[in-house]
Amino acid sequence: QVVTLDARNHGDSPHSPLMTYEAMSLDVQHLLTRLGITKCILLGHSMGGKTAMTLALQRPDLVERLISVDISPVSTATVSEFSAYISAMKSVKIPDGLPRSAARQLADDQLRPVVQLPHLRQFLLTNLMEVEGRYIWRVNLEAITHHLADIMNFPVFHKPYPGPALFLGGSNSSYISSKDYPEIQRLFPRADVQYIEGAGHIVHQEKFEEFITAVLNFLPPP
Repeated sequence: QVVTLDARNHGDSPHSPLMTYEAMSLDVQHLLTRLGITKCILLGHSMGGKTAMTLALQRPDLVERLISVDISPVSTATVSEFSAYISAMKSVKIPDGLPRSAARQLADDQLRPVVQLPHLRQFLLTNLMEVEGRYIWRVNLEAITHHLADIMNFPVFHKPYPGPALFLGGSNSSYISSKDYPEIQRLFPRADVQYIEGAGHIVHQEKFEEFITAVLNFLPPP
């Protein structure tokens, strides 16, 4: 059984002014309780990976195995890079009533000067939605802007997660770097770090088959 969930302020999940890893970890815990799931294998990418790590460190009894995709339990990148992406998204202007394909193309053109990687633009554009002929961003850009420092950082933990963990990075990405290994080892002593050749940050989109193979190889035998 695979359950995919949208983080708060993302996808179809409710918007909230609070956007911390502790809050997002609680969201997942509440969902597990509601679904009657007492132990799960958690997989998260980027911010979702940090949420998954937070939950595993807070409640190791709930997590059988952990997979963190292209993210480490440390402060991430420069906030300015993400601030620029959010500003670019906020400044996109699309006339009402445009067909969806034209709206996406227009948004893509407007994002291109700031978000130069095509894969990343496509990833951001999945958040563009039409509501009664108007185009808006599905993500809560205000809450994300307000909590950007929280999202870039990682909470402090002293007790490690004892279960198996896979840190799966893209070889062309810097989000799981060798300088992060000591902290990965401290918090996840049973961690295995792997890289998918030719993938950037959005590993699962850029190298889908290799990503699925790596994940399946890490899962326990059926």
